Amino acid sequence: MLKKRIIPCLDIKNGTTVKGINFQGLRNAGDPIELAKKYETDGADELVFLDITATIEERKTFVELVRNIGKELSIPFTVGGGISTVEDVRILLDAGADKISINSSAVKNPELISDLAKEFGSQCIVVAIDTKFVAGNDWVHIKGGREITDLNTLKWAQKAENLGAGEILLTSMDGDGTKSGFDLRVTQLISENINIPVIASGGAGSIKDFEDVFTLTSATGGLAASIFHFGEINIFGLKKELKTKKIAIR
Repeated sequence: MLKKRIIPCLDIKNGTTVKGINFQGLRNAGDPIELAKKYETDGADELVFLDITATIEERKTFVELVRNIGKELSIPFTVGGGISTVEDVRILLDAGADKISINSSAVKNPELISDLAKEFGSQCIVVAIDTKFVAGNDWVHIKGGREITDLNTLKWAQKAENLGAGEILLTSMDGDGTKSGFDLRVTQLISENINIPVIASGGAGSIKDFEDVFTLTSATGGLAASIFHFGEINIFGLKKELKTKKIAIR
């Protein structure tokens, strides 16, 4: 059984870490390089860096910032935002990323998943899915959550796995930034119906929320942003508490 991972997420806009609620109302959360260094010291298992407006602004991820963060880290480092070609991935891996995350570009061109998996290996290809419950079902959203698609979330996750994705980063837009707890329903729906690791994202607000997502779903990672950025939960303390609950944490 895979040990569970605690993963801080740095949402980047214009070179600064930001955080909102339900993908709206972004506010400044600090310097990404300083936060990355802090999280490694605090015991984070991995780090995710998402350039959240790269796709909307039709530009590439800030490669220099990736390089500067990568220099400071020894833990695995996933980068996403504006990635749409094999060459984009090669540049980011050369800059220090360990894994890359694709979202809108994979929806528009599913074969990109296969191309990247063949070129670099499934282990470094993460397919990020932004999902929202609308009219009685779970639907994939793209362009930073701004645009709904006709893709059912579970079917898309299964297709992504079949195409070669090594991991799914599942963000509940309904829970994002609310601190009301991970969306256990959709997380379990996806994690029990695919055979690759699922990182749960959206809604973490307490240590109990991490306990729930690790005991009530098959997710292998719990991702959060604001509770770490603003000092509401310390990663070292979180992992210590989870271990007392007999949860296998890295």
